[in-house]
Amino acid sequence: MFGFNSYRYFNSTAPIKVRCTPRPRAGLLNGFLSLATPLSTMLPDSFALLKPLCLSRCGSLDSLKKLHVLLVVTGLIHDRSVVLQTTKSYLRFDQPLLALSVFETAENPTLYVQNLVIRCLSHHGFYSDLLRLYSRSQYSSRHRIGSDEFTFPFVIKACSAVSGFRAGKEVHCVVLRSGYGGHLVVQTALLHMYAKTGRMEWSRKVFDDMSGRDLISWNALISGYSSNGLHREAFEGFWQMQADGLKPNSSTFLGVIPLCRSLGPPMAGDLMHGLALKCGAFSDKALVPTLISMYAGWEDLTAARLLFDLLPSKDLVVWNAMISGYSQNGKWDEAIEVFQLMHHSDARPDIVTLVSVLSSCSNLCTIDCGKCIHAIGIKLGISDQSSVVAALVSMYAKHGEIDSAEYLFHRTPEKSLLLWNPLISGYLLNGLWDMVLGAFHNMQLEGVLPDDISMINVISGCTMAKDLCRGKSAHAYSIRKGFISNIRVMNALLSLYCDCDQFSTSLELFHQMRVRSVISWNTLISGWGKIGDIQSLVASFCSMCREGVKFDMVTVISILSSFSSVEDAASGMSFHALTIKNGCNLDLSVVNALISMYMNFGDTEAGNLLFNGLSSRSIITWNALMTGYCDTNLFAEVMILFNQLRMDDQKPNSVTLLNVLPACESLLQGSAIRRGFESHTSISNCLMYMFARCGSIPTARKVFDDLEEKDSISWSVMINGYGMHGDGKAALLLFSMMKEAGWQPDDITFVSVLSACSHAGLVEQGRTFFKSMTEDHGITPRMEHYACMVDLFGRTGHLDEAYDIIKCLPFKPSASLLESLLGACQNHGNAKIGEAIGKLLIEYRPSNASSYVMLSNIYAAAGQWTDYGRVRCDMEVRGVKKDPGISLVQVK
Repeated sequence: MFGFNSYRYFNSTAPIKVRCTPRPRAGLLNGFLSLATPLSTMLPDSFALLKPLCLSRCGSLDSLKKLHVLLVVTGLIHDRSVVLQTTKSYLRFDQPLLALSVFETAENPTLYVQNLVIRCLSHHGFYSDLLRLYSRSQYSSRHRIGSDEFTFPFVIKACSAVSGFRAGKEVHCVVLRSGYGGHLVVQTALLHMYAKTGRMEWSRKVFDDMSGRDLISWNALISGYSSNGLHREAFEGFWQMQADGLKPNSSTFLGVIPLCRSLGPPMAGDLMHGLALKCGAFSDKALVPTLISMYAGWEDLTAARLLFDLLPSKDLVVWNAMISGYSQNGKWDEAIEVFQLMHHSDARPDIVTLVSVLSSCSNLCTIDCGKCIHAIGIKLGISDQSSVVAALVSMYAKHGEIDSAEYLFHRTPEKSLLLWNPLISGYLLNGLWDMVLGAFHNMQLEGVLPDDISMINVISGCTMAKDLCRGKSAHAYSIRKGFISNIRVMNALLSLYCDCDQFSTSLELFHQMRVRSVISWNTLISGWGKIGDIQSLVASFCSMCREGVKFDMVTVISILSSFSSVEDAASGMSFHALTIKNGCNLDLSVVNALISMYMNFGDTEAGNLLFNGLSSRSIITWNALMTGYCDTNLFAEVMILFNQLRMDDQKPNSVTLLNVLPACESLLQGSAIRRGFESHTSISNCLMYMFARCGSIPTARKVFDDLEEKDSISWSVMINGYGMHGDGKAALLLFSMMKEAGWQPDDITFVSVLSACSHAGLVEQGRTFFKSMTEDHGITPRMEHYACMVDLFGRTGHLDEAYDIIKCLPFKPSASLLESLLGACQNHGNAKIGEAIGKLLIEYRPSNASSYVMLSNIYAAAGQWTDYGRVRCDMEVRGVKKDPGISLVQVK
């Protein structure tokens, strides 16, 4: 703009000589305002030429308002071009109400001016204001303006934008009354509006009534099907359009390519890619990021990166697509690498970029990269955007820097659900369960309603804290607020009740679910494994497969980890074969579970074979083999493995120590090995276990008393140590001390207590504790608890009660449980119960000689020689042979 330094006035026909020099915008506007009145009087034609330029270059809203006043005073506001330019200028400053006031004060506004104003409002996204203007212009008693084919498309678009289905229907009626119902552009706008508001049946009806459908109409229909989840219909429309002789363009492919992942194998995407090349649609650069996202969705990051690298110039959308593709597939380092390339290019990161790359930083081992991204966000001025703040809160919380996460959260003035959820998730990840529940409560106090993610976090917090009372409250809240229909919330509830030893409730919820995911089935299978019901576990797996739910690694590991006794060997080997068939046996976690399974079976040869076949091993792999050797009393092999582990540069952990200490030949070799470990509660727990197992109870108690921080395992190990050596009184006294200290006993503690009662023969106390476990502490008994009670009743001669437990078990009894009771029947000479148990045991393990021998000995002790002969005969018929006894004493 220029300022007027001097001017000369001639008559109306004489030329005007104006000398102008550049001047800053604010100076010009002030000068123009001061001279505007004489100028408008003396040079009306010239002023009319300058006024749109002045309006378009107003540098501030205040300047624009002053100029508006001047235009009103001079009467120039009634000029059509001035009305339009003033409206545009106010919209540029996000002032729709002032823009509308200009139009409404205009004298006799025409349809042309109205259409121009409506177009401006649409262009700037002021859709609600556009609809109000249209409504007033249609029904105003002062200036009623009609509509034409230039009005309706923008009005219908505004209805789409605000999801105004009812308003859109009313406009449709006006369209039909006005005679524009057959206009192609108007029909296409209606088609898009109905699709946007979720009424695809109306959209299809408009489409079918079109006399001449063009490519834009077909694209609107296909896009509508796609956005409403009608993917198959979208593809059918795509092929029908080509059958009608229309060639798809880039907009067509943008609507169809994202659907390839949901409807077909990767080859469908390759086909669409090739078709887009053939049709020349790659002239539109927007197609490339769509294809990158498609390939990334199929985890084909090689194809995605090839497309990315072949682009000579990359815009922001392409960079974001590649970064997001790597991030969503867990390729954190690659996502950071692409971001670094972008940072050194001409592209400037936006909010989408930062959110994607911060997600990768959250999963890296160090936080340094995340802090650098944070600094870049501050420099770009977008670090305070809500989505970026949410990503930063999540990133800092995942790295354990809760203080930083809280600082960012509290300095944000408007805290939406987008911000609350990552904070609550952060508390959960860091084990701050009380903070999870407190934040959830505060969120509601501030008027923010939770979503399914919030509920999952709260339920998971209750699960980790084993807080069944609050968990039930969260369950009730979920029912009240309608979250119970959400499968992810239901899965969280299943896990809550299963982990809090309320498996019957978890099972009931499972059967109430209309739709079950693999997570639902995994929770159920894990629950069966936890209580030792292998038969139900296998049956659930078969039901899952029949329902068409594909199992995953978690399913396989849960099942393999549940096989703990030799009678499960056949089922275990079947699942091993299944892992090989499905390629799961290449996963290290699965191999670790297989090693543990075979070692549980006592098959050390199979465990060794799997171990030696691994190219790389984790500490879990070493521990799995060591534990198996330890359980089979092969302590020399444990020490050999431990030395190999150290030579392999593996860092042992507390589980390693737990396996090694019992294998020590002396205490000195053990208090020597311990020096290689850091001082920790879990280490002390291992030492207590070793000392107790070696018979040094006073030393174990000293370690226990010296512990500054005891956990529930510390108490359980010491209680078990007393019970192991028959000191039931000391074990129960320690149990009382545990409760007085504020510790809630868990299922492991009760195994130790019941075992102590069994070793000490404390029948009455055992009955009381077993009853208290379910009634007072809400713990569902597992196989170990029932085994302790059967052992207690068997040792003390209460065989009827022991047999009642066997008959009332909620799952199939284990062979070791039956052997325990059968041995008790032999010791107490109870042939009746012994016969029933023996028959069960032979049914479970028809090829095991010990079952036949024990039953035949019971018959022999009772003088039932006929039954004795029958059992021995059965052994011969079935080809079962008793292993010959050997003596370690040699007689010369």
